[in-house]
Amino acid sequence: MIHRSKAPLRIGLAGGGTDVSPYCDEFGGAILNATISLNANATIERTTDGKITLEALDRNETQSFDQAPVLPLNGQLDLLKGVYNRIQKDYPFAGTGFRLSTYVDAPAGSGLGTSSTLVVAIVGAFVEMLQLPLGEYDIAHYAYEIERSDLKLAGGRQDQYAATFGGVNYMEFYSNDKVIVNPLRIRQRYLDELENNLLLYYTSTSRESAKIIIEQSKNVTEKKSHSIEAMHQLKQQAQMMKEALLKGQLDEIGRILDIGFEQKRRMAAGINNELIDTIYDTAKKNGASGGKISGAGGGGFMIFYCPGNTKYKVRTSLDQFGGQYRNYQFVKHGLKTWTV
Repeated sequence: MIHRSKAPLRIGLAGGGTDVSPYCDEFGGAILNATISLNANATIERTTDGKITLEALDRNETQSFDQAPVLPLNGQLDLLKGVYNRIQKDYPFAGTGFRLSTYVDAPAGSGLGTSSTLVVAIVGAFVEMLQLPLGEYDIAHYAYEIERSDLKLAGGRQDQYAATFGGVNYMEFYSNDKVIVNPLRIRQRYLDELENNLLLYYTSTSRESAKIIIEQSKNVTEKKSHSIEAMHQLKQQAQMMKEALLKGQLDEIGRILDIGFEQKRRMAAGINNELIDTIYDTAKKNGASGGKISGAGGGGFMIFYCPGNTKYKVRTSLDQFGGQYRNYQFVKHGLKTWTV
């Protein structure tokens, strides 16, 4: 039997960074995000060779092991190993062997939540195979614990919940890992217009988000007022974005994104750079009313709100930078699993 899963990547629209400790533990965080038609995919197939074979198809990486309750973490395929190790610890299972294969529809470090979404997809494949009694909040928190506690990877909380729940959500983050996911009932014509006007642009550069997030957390711990105040403003931005989308005030979207762009660069060094600033300025000069860096910053994807019929002009103006425009649609589904 073959057990499959897929989980959608997300676009963060507002509040990015306020889901990271210690800020959300002390002040509470808020983020608004939406899942899109790019996915992380995982497949588990039982085998008869008695081996555990792990492969990331999009990275051309493969490792094979004899059956063991714990696989060694060595920097290669650690996300796959981390999920397996945690599942074996909490829900031990035996068998003849299996092959776990994964691929993601966007590059690692691109700012769409690829790593966390992949962990959700892998957890989902094991949940499907073992028929584990885990609900949406359980799976999202489980994926978060594997990344942050087991693998010691720095990061926030939004990606695991976006990938698991799907749709457009206003998320709240509090101390003691408390997360509240509020699905937004946005009229379809508002979503269609948002999708039509929002340009998803890959700068063709990736970055290691952990370094930026570590500095961001350090700035809060050290009570650096400029960083904390920026996060306060980004939390307010998420509330503004929620109201604009629910009321259909789409002309406000670009302005709200622009507010976030200015505030986010104050959170930590490395979030923006000369290339990002030049791309952003070029997009605005050619019709975009605002935009943002997706994810932690430093590279990866950027989004721009292009009102009216400016999207094509903005897209053409960015050709000089060698990036890539990506088609997408908003999707309402979160994690999906099935067996064939």
